[in-house]
Amino acid sequence: MEQGSRNYSELIFNVIWMILGGIVIGMSLKLGFGTLKKPGTGLVPLSAGGIILVSALVLFVSKARKKGEGAFFTGHEIRMYSLMTLVFIGWVVTMPFLGYLVGTFLSMYSYSKIMRLPGWGKPFLLSLGTTLFCYLLFDVWLYMDLPRGILG
Repeated sequence: MEQGSRNYSELIFNVIWMILGGIVIGMSLKLGFGTLKKPGTGLVPLSAGGIILVSALVLFVSKARKKGEGAFFTGHEIRMYSLMTLVFIGWVVTMPFLGYLVGTFLSMYSYSKIMRLPGWGKPFLLSLGTTLFCYLLFDVWLYMDLPRGILG
């Protein structure tokens, strides 16, 4: 009986993510997409919402077809996925205050620790490299105005 309830709970979990992906897509449509030369603020949220929606839909359909088999995710994987989602929400909410550089660095460091990257050196270097690359890509090369936050 527990096996069936586990499958049912994963289907509900995927439906929730499909709804959230749809909400993100809907909200990004209000922001505008801009052009290739000057991308608008709605482009990245639209992409993220699309990825969330499609991923959840694929998992839902494949899980619905295989009702008799075990769960897709273990308890640890669901916990890790949930923590990563909370870090992402925290990154979005705190970015205006912390700024893009500090917020992205702290988020990437949190992601690497959630994924159990050993030590402090590897997570630090991963966070630093990712933050600098994204800063160069969006602020320097694409001329997007990123939040400055506490760095002003």
